[in-house]
Amino acid sequence: METSILEEKSYVHVHGMPSRGKVLMVASSPAVSEQTGWPIGFWASELTHPLLVFQEGGYEVELASTDGGEIKMDNYSDPRDESEYSAADVISRGFIELTWFKEMLEKTKKVTEVSEEEYDAIFLVGGQGPMYTYRGNEDLESLFAAFLESGKPSAAVCHSTALLLEARDKNGEFLVNNKTWTGFANAEEDYADNTVGQKIQPYRIEDEASKMVETNFKVAEPFSSYAIADGNLITGQQQNSGSAVARLVVDQLSRD
Repeated sequence: METSILEEKSYVHVHGMPSRGKVLMVASSPAVSEQTGWPIGFWASELTHPLLVFQEGGYEVELASTDGGEIKMDNYSDPRDESEYSAADVISRGFIELTWFKEMLEKTKKVTEVSEEEYDAIFLVGGQGPMYTYRGNEDLESLFAAFLESGKPSAAVCHSTALLLEARDKNGEFLVNNKTWTGFANAEEDYADNTVGQKIQPYRIEDEASKMVETNFKVAEPFSSYAIADGNLITGQQQNSGSAVARLVVDQLSRD
């Protein structure tokens, strides 16, 4: 299944009813960009928008991170930031006001402390941090591969797809071999670089994916909502695709 405009469906979480399952979301721990010197972490809407979809679908969510402990959102993704880059993100603004959400960000488990058997799906949150903390992270690669190879919905959005540039299965093959997937596009990197007046990322996912000969990396119009499900591998292009990716996860869980 591939879509840039998903059919709208209603997912209602009836309060007091039993949970339909449990989703593991993974975000980057805080880091510092070697390109800009900025403190970096996760992109707010890539956590909050999918989180809302999962909650409305009746799924519990647990949050882990690359190092565990407190995580921080990228400044440009914070709707309260003076740049006003994400000022219109009312979903993130609403979550930020909730005490339980603040505690969720302060007390994440490390990826080595969780096991695939405990969850029904995995969702990798993007942001600037994953370009440093996901790619080549063997612990996270192994965890994601365990979900994918067990047949569970395994999702990544935006820069979190950096993990898929190196992640391999138990036979040593790239997880994305013979798969169609997406991630942050070069055109979007150009826009971001021009907006701040400098090169932001140490490499580009689209460029790196183009070097992989047995995979099909696709992008849609810049900053459009674009998500692809190729089997149980589900990917989204950028921050405006998080909800679409989460809906594909819920669709697969509902069928199961």
